Amino acid sequence: MPKPLTDQDKRKQISVRGLAGVENVSDLKTNFNRHLHFTLVKDRNVATKRDYYFALANTVRDHLVGRWIRTQQHYYEKDPKRVYYLSLEFYMGRTLQNTMVNLALENACDEATYQLGLDMEELQDIEEDAGLGNGGLGRLAACFLDSMASLGLAAYGYGIRYEFGIFNQKIVNGWQVEEADDWLRYGNPWEKARPEYMRPVHFYGRVEHTPEGLKWVDTQVVLALPYDTPVPGYRNNVVNTMRLWSAKAPCDFNLKDFNVGGYIQAVLDRNLAENISRVLYPNDNFFEGKELRLKQEYFVVAATLQDIVRRFKSSKFGSTEVVRVDLSTLPDKVAIQLNDTHPAMAIPELMRILLDTEHQTWEKAWDICTRTCAYTNHTVLPEALERWPTDLLQNLLPRHLEIIYEINRRHLERIAKLYPGDQDRLRRMSLVEEGDQKKINMAHLCIVGSHAVNGVARIHSDILKATLFKDFYEVDPHKFQNKTNGITPRRWLVMCNPGLAEVIAERIGEDYIRDLDQLKKLLTFVDDDSLIHDIAKVKQENKLKFSAYLEEHYKVKINPNSMFDVQVKRIHEYKRQLLNCLHIITLYNRIKKEPNKNWTPRTIMIGGKAAPGYHTAKLIIRLITAIGEIVNHDTVVGDRLKVIFLENYKVTLAEKIIPASDLSEQISTAGTEASGTGNMKFMLNGALTIGTMDGANVEMAEEAGEENLFIFGMRVDDVDAMDKSGYDAMDYYNRIPELKQAMDQIAGGFFSPDQHDLFKDIVNMLLHHDRFKVFADYEAYIKCQEKVSALYKNPKEWTKMVIHNIAGCGKFSSDRTISQYAREIWGMEPSLERIPAPDDPRQ
Repeated sequence: MPKPLTDQDKRKQISVRGLAGVENVSDLKTNFNRHLHFTLVKDRNVATKRDYYFALANTVRDHLVGRWIRTQQHYYEKDPKRVYYLSLEFYMGRTLQNTMVNLALENACDEATYQLGLDMEELQDIEEDAGLGNGGLGRLAACFLDSMASLGLAAYGYGIRYEFGIFNQKIVNGWQVEEADDWLRYGNPWEKARPEYMRPVHFYGRVEHTPEGLKWVDTQVVLALPYDTPVPGYRNNVVNTMRLWSAKAPCDFNLKDFNVGGYIQAVLDRNLAENISRVLYPNDNFFEGKELRLKQEYFVVAATLQDIVRRFKSSKFGSTEVVRVDLSTLPDKVAIQLNDTHPAMAIPELMRILLDTEHQTWEKAWDICTRTCAYTNHTVLPEALERWPTDLLQNLLPRHLEIIYEINRRHLERIAKLYPGDQDRLRRMSLVEEGDQKKINMAHLCIVGSHAVNGVARIHSDILKATLFKDFYEVDPHKFQNKTNGITPRRWLVMCNPGLAEVIAERIGEDYIRDLDQLKKLLTFVDDDSLIHDIAKVKQENKLKFSAYLEEHYKVKINPNSMFDVQVKRIHEYKRQLLNCLHIITLYNRIKKEPNKNWTPRTIMIGGKAAPGYHTAKLIIRLITAIGEIVNHDTVVGDRLKVIFLENYKVTLAEKIIPASDLSEQISTAGTEASGTGNMKFMLNGALTIGTMDGANVEMAEEAGEENLFIFGMRVDDVDAMDKSGYDAMDYYNRIPELKQAMDQIAGGFFSPDQHDLFKDIVNMLLHHDRFKVFADYEAYIKCQEKVSALYKNPKEWTKMVIHNIAGCGKFSSDRTISQYAREIWGMEPSLERIPAPDDPRQ
């Protein structure tokens, strides 16, 4: 059994965590006790762990507030161009430790809590994750906020304050069961409600054509109440704002026209308005055309644009008098980035403001709109693309539909001039899709209404130009860019893997934390035995710690000397967790066949949530748990193979598992994963990647050297060729005995002895209509996994390959990504200078 970590191990001073000065620690203790005193009310004089957590959170928050106010003052005085990152998701995770890291308070807080007889790690564990996202898209937004603050950009994240975030996943009898995520139950110490900035948002109604112009009348009003969360940059005294809107019914809601005796019902009906910010839609890469979702999308956009215009008009701090009247300079002072098409209504909404409120001409309004907005595409999967029915829009947002029709009329007029008589091209490029049900293609609206369109990895951006948006690229090639995703090294290295961060800092200094390209310097140490030893030692410590965590929370004993083979991400057919399953079964069958062979022991861990309505994904989870039930209780196999489904995968679990992983599974069908960011997190934390040439894997292989990744399988061109020639799963099934054996076991009930046909839907899909061609990559995957097992037996060579990977991570910092957005899309210049701290004299 792994040795438990001693207090001394846990608390050893790590320089990357900031130095704990005596005054610092003394002040923190004083402030902690003051907050604790005000937390405890007179009828309760015994503090709970939660009281201690809130006292610590409020103590740390005190260090943010002065910087926050000063940063905002700085922006009002300097009046820089501001960027607004609009997203329906911000997957933030926990805030306490990240704030301590960015403010260099971690060691001091650790020492202060220790002197008060408390364990800081225990207190950190009380914080709920802010799970306001599904996966990659929402987590990317969170990393971007960190980088924008660390690069000194005047940036604002705007989204929705969902009362319930992504559901908590429980595994019951092997199946996923969802539980509501009541993350605000005990309050959120990091947010500040700002009722003084409440804004009205209108729905329904009708459009009236009056002599003074168009009016949108008889609408229903919902109020948007903002909650602000501070976003600290890394040790530069910058604190930006994430503003999340919550829906409130107005006081007179349903009361102006209620009938006698309807008062109680009218008050109860306030819930209908407030439902807008109740819950995050739990779909990843899937469009569900529900009215409530469209309301959410317009709600965030309408509230945010009012805020943007208000801030643009009054630039001097503390002044409410209107400074700018003319919105024609808006694009010089404002950039709006649309995170996928979810906030696409920002385009017609900005047009509505400019036309109906500011009385601009169409030409002037359109010029302002397109120069302000930019659009990031996140997927090429057709089922994920948003297409809103026109009858839904007509009912909910009649003025916006009129504007969309006019945008489309002018757009098609331009295309018709460029391609006379090409009716099919007009049909393909229209914002309006005709059919049984007329729909608005939101991606087309975004492209036409933006000055820049980007994909999120080079291969993805190339696919957009060659396929999905080919017609648009031919007309406006200058609009199309690539911005390969990145991750913040603060959360994804310094915070979650301080041991590794320190080993690196001992060799190349600490500056790499804000300039990740400096990791290249590690290449000079690739043959250095002491670095090889230190990196292997940190990995082993992380594995021991995670083994202890698994034993405590999952009651499973695992072999910490086995290879930790990990696939954590949303469960989706295109991510091919099923390919992983087939490898597990094949490995199991081989061990059973030759039990005396010297097998490389593996602990295979798979985690991730399935959308509640996605039957196949839920069945995939059941298959993984079923395989685990058989494999883990087979005494012949012993601890040479274990299969674990990691329940309730979320940001905080990622921070534990990624530093402990040896092998990262990135095995989507080539051409389906737009970028991936988990792949980058594993690479930075010293895992090796087995993957296809998809998404950012392509650029990872380029940066680290393809020989330092385990690349296998079809490339995009091979997949395209197979789409043309036809994919015949039965051919592989009949030709490859080990594949046939594995499929027959799944189909025959070997893994479901109580219900032999439990997995018939998966078997039928794989054999007869598998869009993602699992069998086509099976042989290459198995062979590649054999190479992985062989290298793992040579720890020194394995660790050298790890060093090559870490050294190649520089490109994958979100600081690099954001610098490119800033310079190439937003027209802003990032800066690494520190602004004065609150206690520094003013300039």
